[in-house]
Amino acid sequence: MELRFETRRSDSPWVGTVWTCTSGQVTAMTSVAGVHWGLVFWEQDGRAYAGITGPETRTGTVPVPEGAAFTGIEFALGTSLRAVPTPSLVDGGVELPDTERRTFRLDGTRWETPGPDDAEALVERLVRAGIVVRDPLVAEVLRSHQSPAVSGRTVERRFRAATGLTRGAVRQIERARTAAELLAAGNPAADVVAKLDYFDEPHLARALRSYVGRTAGQLRERTGGAIALALDQRLTS
Repeated sequence: MELRFETRRSDSPWVGTVWTCTSGQVTAMTSVAGVHWGLVFWEQDGRAYAGITGPETRTGTVPVPEGAAFTGIEFALGTSLRAVPTPSLVDGGVELPDTERRTFRLDGTRWETPGPDDAEALVERLVRAGIVVRDPLVAEVLRSHQSPAVSGRTVERRFRAATGLTRGAVRQIERARTAAELLAAGNPAADVVAKLDYFDEPHLARALRSYVGRTAGQLRERTGGAIALALDQRLTS
């Protein structure tokens, strides 16, 4: 039983990563908290599907269509869909109707379904059409890691409107995901605690339980079943 992930970084400022996945005899997996929304396309038994995925604030168990092949676009933090507020997507998502083998419908327009190599071309078209947008204030905060010349309340309100999450939640989730990757790569838990500024190993264990659904030992030993993390590879450019 396995999920086979391939993930690459994107040089587009609108895209975080592009990923593909195939499921072999897997019917369920552990989902992992994540801060990005995305578009996902998959085929199963000759039928095509498309959906919008939202940020996830917790781990859980989710079904996997057996024998399906997926292509996903994970959008950069701070981008959003014009017609779908990101807060409405948190811990959920939307399956897009009227999806065909080569096209899908989004925001009233039909688009060509991308493969992993032309994901950025689709995103560029969505941006030009005004369907994918970005709050410049949030982009500035993410780029500089400093608050601009507006009130902290304004920054937090606009950050949450754009991402669906608070800045604190984003930091906690991304830190837990990094911890999982380090542990899976063989780093001792004590080293991960020090590197990522956890208070102690129990603090790390609680974060892993909440956001990743694995213990440090399970991550090191690659046990616990299928998980929605590409732990067996490094990201490619």
